[in-house]
Amino acid sequence: MLTVRIQCPNTDAALPRPQAPSAEALIARIARGDKSAMRTLFMSHRVRVYRFILRIVQDAGLAEELVSDVFLEIWRQADRYQARSSAGTWLLAIAHNKAVSALRRRRHNVVDIAAAAGVPDQADGPDAALQKKWKGDIVRQCLRALSAKHAEVIDFIYYQGKSIREVAKIVNIPENTVKTRASAARKLLAKRLSAAGIAEAV
Repeated sequence: MLTVRIQCPNTDAALPRPQAPSAEALIARIARGDKSAMRTLFMSHRVRVYRFILRIVQDAGLAEELVSDVFLEIWRQADRYQARSSAGTWLLAIAHNKAVSALRRRRHNVVDIAAAAGVPDQADGPDAALQKKWKGDIVRQCLRALSAKHAEVIDFIYYQGKSIREVAKIVNIPENTVKTRASAARKLLAKRLSAAGIAEAV
């Protein structure tokens, strides 16, 4: 007796994987009261928001508290999002406002935007690691000498890769003000670095 076996193609492998919903799509669903969309947005963006806030407040416990406040605010204001900026920029604007308000309450005046500077590379030898740590300490001191307003602009542009327009929307100031603050901060920072013996352009 002849037996014929028919092998069916693996159709699952041929099907494209569904793409994760965009933040804009999730916010639109949240505006309609979709709690599952809120959970998805939280899970996909909580780490980014936490790190962003931590760079400003320099307090892990406070940053964790503010993350919850940020997403609660998103739940409340999702229907106000008008897509004039990207959802990510809108989300960071809320996070920025929460962080700055918290700093004001705690009367902090300095934003340390180089907390990670000076951490030695494990591949460095003792001399290179010591040199890097010294250099990082000097950079940190120079950055701390900037006002909070100037430091946050440097942070957004050079450490987070934000455009002038994005910074303006996050901080809620005119683009020309961002440019002015960035220019002033660069000059002051370059002057301090040069005085400290570090000839690095910013």
